[in-house]
Amino acid sequence: MSIYLHDIPLPEARRRLQEALADAGLGGVLGTETIALDQNALGRVLATAIWADISSPHYHAAAMDGFAVRAEATATAHPASPVVLALDNAEGLDGARSARYVDTGDALPVWANAVVPIESVESLEADGQAAVDSRRAVSIRLRSAVIPWSHVRPLGEDIVETQLVLAAGRVLRPVDLGAIAAAGHDRVVVARKPRVAIVPTGTELVPIGSRPGPGSILEYNSLVLAAQVEAMGAEATRFPITGDDPEMISQAVRTAAEGHDLILLNAGSSAGAEDFSAGVIGRLGTVLVHGVAVRPGHPVILGMIDAAVRGALHAPRRTAPESDGGSAGLSKTTRATPIIGVPGYPVSAALTAEIFVEPVLAKWLGRSPAVADTITAELTRKITSPAGDEDYVRVALARVGAKLLASPLSRGAGVISSLVQADGMLVVPVGVEGIEAGEQVPIRLYRGAAEIEHTIFCIGSHDLSLDLIAAFLAESHVRFVSANVGSQAGLIALGRRNGHLAGSHLLDPQTGEYNISYIRHYMPGIPVRVVALAGRDQGLVVRPGNPLDLAGLLDIVGKRARFINRQNGAGTRVLLDYHLKLQGISPTSIHGYNDEEYTHLGVAAAVASGRADCGLAIAAAAQALRLDFIPLFRERYDLVIPLEHAHTDLLTPLLKLLHRKDFQEAVSMRQGYDVSIMGTVVLEDT
Repeated sequence: MSIYLHDIPLPEARRRLQEALADAGLGGVLGTETIALDQNALGRVLATAIWADISSPHYHAAAMDGFAVRAEATATAHPASPVVLALDNAEGLDGARSARYVDTGDALPVWANAVVPIESVESLEADGQAAVDSRRAVSIRLRSAVIPWSHVRPLGEDIVETQLVLAAGRVLRPVDLGAIAAAGHDRVVVARKPRVAIVPTGTELVPIGSRPGPGSILEYNSLVLAAQVEAMGAEATRFPITGDDPEMISQAVRTAAEGHDLILLNAGSSAGAEDFSAGVIGRLGTVLVHGVAVRPGHPVILGMIDAAVRGALHAPRRTAPESDGGSAGLSKTTRATPIIGVPGYPVSAALTAEIFVEPVLAKWLGRSPAVADTITAELTRKITSPAGDEDYVRVALARVGAKLLASPLSRGAGVISSLVQADGMLVVPVGVEGIEAGEQVPIRLYRGAAEIEHTIFCIGSHDLSLDLIAAFLAESHVRFVSANVGSQAGLIALGRRNGHLAGSHLLDPQTGEYNISYIRHYMPGIPVRVVALAGRDQGLVVRPGNPLDLAGLLDIVGKRARFINRQNGAGTRVLLDYHLKLQGISPTSIHGYNDEEYTHLGVAAAVASGRADCGLAIAAAAQALRLDFIPLFRERYDLVIPLEHAHTDLLTPLLKLLHRKDFQEAVSMRQGYDVSIMGTVVLEDT
């Protein structure tokens, strides 16, 4: 049976790769090198254990400035009958009735077993009077006893000679370097960094920094993969872009195999007409797996490039001798090279590195595989998953009252911004077709728990000024996260106590008022504060020059323009339906009425790409993508805040921001915004 694009379970895919690595002699640390402790040892992985050559401290040391004494000599000291000890620095004293001045860190005399802090003694001159200058003192008077070994760092308090300081496999931290040095070492033996080649393929790719035209795609997967590899402790080499030509790809793989331990061949891993990765790997070696039951990322390829491909051209492995940590030694071993065909979609590529590359590099470095911290959170909305796959769902996290919430982000494999926004990952196991809203689910953390606990979570209608809020609050180290689900869904979420606030612009056709009636309907019994954010112009977004000469909603029907709509429940959709009814226009007469986007920028992008001729959105969305805008309506966009959150320290910075002149000016620079109402309290329940 062909192994091409047959999704197999993830554990089976990993097993095949592990067995192939073991058969090739790649089942453990690839090599070691000795480096100076003060030369880039931070973050390296110990290949051999550190045993103490000396104790720390290696003598009994004073822990305070004061006087070294024999504790037994102070046993009778009492406020009413003090003990007087002579100061004598002569050698050979037994300490029975004497003391010696010591600074912090000084070695104690052999007879001393305690230090009296300088502030706890009375210094005396020769005539028995208190010494004004302690340097003229000849004796000290103690009015309380000291116990043995008080204010002393005894030999080996920190480290005892011959003890284990650090085990092999440790990723060295700053404090580890200090412990190694304290134990008497100035060099460490560390695992050699694996060398990883990243080969991007695709005729449509152009380098970052270019201005791509239609059909061209910026090649940044190799940048992300290289950074992931470096963060995992290996060395990454980014190869130039290789076009969709099997011979060119084969040559790039051969070159990569000559001096690298692992090859990441990016894109072309599916089964399309220009997907050559599997064929190239099969021609140069063995395809172990083509297709794994994970989403996103299922077209991944796991294989081995034959040793003969490396042949005599294989670059010698560097083994740094202990003498200088930098000279090259030769490895006489020529062996097969593992290769991973990484899917081309950015999210799939990044997750492939987490799932397959990280465990391999951990094995080669001799450290434990990375394991993310896991917490339990409540899912804010239902998700569906393919039953046969392990599904990786990116989520945003926030603490709202007593609940920790997980809000699913965009599921697209090409949406790298969803990884940027993600606070964690929900892994839906094989066999589970979906998870209902409100269920408790385990989340693998990408972000520190403390940061999540102090996050403002806004759920509701999309507005470009929400991004400005996030940017301004970030300057004050306040985190603001927004989920674009539409005005109606946002109010429903607040009714379930699944957010701190919601953006809303729902027009009541009966009263002409915004939001209030909907709040009462979807948030019954929940007191709120409603604050105006801005007035906004809504209108038709069209391509530059308005080629169809559209002037209003009637023209959409009359000129058969392709329309892009907002999702059901969005404030813009409500606004559209209201005016369609006023003008007697049937929604069924609009071509594209059921084609939906979830944000104003999504509508603008659909028009800019030619997918639609027009759409209803705010003016700022048209401005952002250099499109024309035909203003039709003015509306009010509000922030709806349950009172239980409105007066908290968490939301105080946000409410203050609405009254800041620099923030208002930043919003007003966006086309179609009226900030004169910003910060006005529209409604506050008592």
